[in-house]
Amino acid sequence: MKRVWFAIVAIILSSQSPAQAYLKLGAAIGGQVIDVSWRQPVRYFVSDRDGTGATAADLRGAISRATATWQAVPSATVRFEFLGATSVAPGGADGRTTLGFLDRPDLDRVLGSTSFLIDTTNGAIVEADVFFNTRFTWSVSPQGEAGRVDLESVVLHELGHLLGLGHSALGETERTGTGGRRVLASGAVMFPIAMTAGAIADRVLQPDDIAGISDLYPAAGQVESTGGITGRVTKNGQGLLGAHVVAFNPESGALVGNFSLNMSGEFAMVRLAPGPYLLRVEPLDDAEIDSFFSTAIDTDFRVTYASRMVVAPKGGSSASIEIKVPPK
Repeated sequence: MKRVWFAIVAIILSSQSPAQAYLKLGAAIGGQVIDVSWRQPVRYFVSDRDGTGATAADLRGAISRATATWQAVPSATVRFEFLGATSVAPGGADGRTTLGFLDRPDLDRVLGSTSFLIDTTNGAIVEADVFFNTRFTWSVSPQGEAGRVDLESVVLHELGHLLGLGHSALGETERTGTGGRRVLASGAVMFPIAMTAGAIADRVLQPDDIAGISDLYPAAGQVESTGGITGRVTKNGQGLLGAHVVAFNPESGALVGNFSLNMSGEFAMVRLAPGPYLLRVEPLDDAEIDSFFSTAIDTDFRVTYASRMVVAPKGGSSASIEIKVPPK
């Protein structure tokens, strides 16, 4: 069994730095990309080190609430088991999954980060570590505290990574006077930029998060009771890599998205509530592209809507639709 470490810088402070809809992590195995996920309950320890503005006991409480939130998704089968406190800090291949506070002055814009040890023969997560940066002042107040980062919100985001989800691009930001970005709206807990310090809205999972976790860990009957949408994004007749595709359900108001993830411009969204959807394609030009892609992508095109509504059929997938985007 070959094992390798992967790391994700998970969430960034909104006031200091810029920012798939749900995007899963993957490992290349035998010429195919396999979902990275746990094949057993996530058994974890919590470090006994205190943070700034929050104690180790506060962190254990925030983790307990956040794990309960992920476990409560009825369409997914997520399970966590708390094994106890430890004096060991998160990080390193020690056979344990550890979450805890850590002082990282070199990452002074990063609130938290998740790293993995993955079995590259099958994509199984063997262990993982999550740290929360003591460079920031944390809060566990039920109503939030102005000027302090809500710990439970960041924990919920990090646990999404720990379970195998990547970043979501469902969010809008604006430039600040210091060159960073401020979040105007977020459509997913897995959006890579934190809301303003004191906000607690990201304690609640949104449809995009739920679709992603239900795809990775589907509950019994999910494949038969949900639907999918497939298609292709093209520009000047060629497939477009990295286009952000968003599906909007006008009946429920739910937003779920993904990206065209190959050179043919193909995309797929699954675990959708059956029904009609409006499709919008947009360039990833409101974020740091390397938060999503390690290769160059094309952002030189206009926002485009599909020419017709697409139906996600129960227990199946739509016929492929081509969405042609024009250059800017």
